[in-house]
Amino acid sequence: MSSAWKLFTDGAARGNPGPAGAGVMLRDPAGAEVATLAEFLGTLTNNEAEYRALLLGLELARKHGARELVVHMDSELIVRQLGGRYKVKAAHLKPFFDRARKELSAFESAAVLHVRREQNRDADLLANRGVDEGLGKV
Repeated sequence: MSSAWKLFTDGAARGNPGPAGAGVMLRDPAGAEVATLAEFLGTLTNNEAEYRALLLGLELARKHGARELVVHMDSELIVRQLGGRYKVKAAHLKPFFDRARKELSAFESAAVLHVRREQNRDADLLANRGVDEGLGKV
């Protein structure tokens, strides 16, 4: 996927559930940063925040014309659910899962990869900024 865009997403919740934020970074196929997003999400669980961050990132990628996409996430649960290795047992996550699968299928090609937290630091910082902004700390 040499023409693939790279999307880094992360969700953060302080408490579970608690104040939550989404962080997204989009890079074009050459590796240049194209867009970032830090958004307060309200009160969510961490897994809900992870899915919301992914959905916001997919929307951002579409707006920038990405057709091939590699998503990087540090949520092993979400990556394995989307890859079919884990079932979605929590009923409240099923709508997020269904929407994410639908959004991913709209790209010509899409892969969702699990990365270590250190490899997702920029999205993590953005997610925490989203929480901080929502709490009036920025």
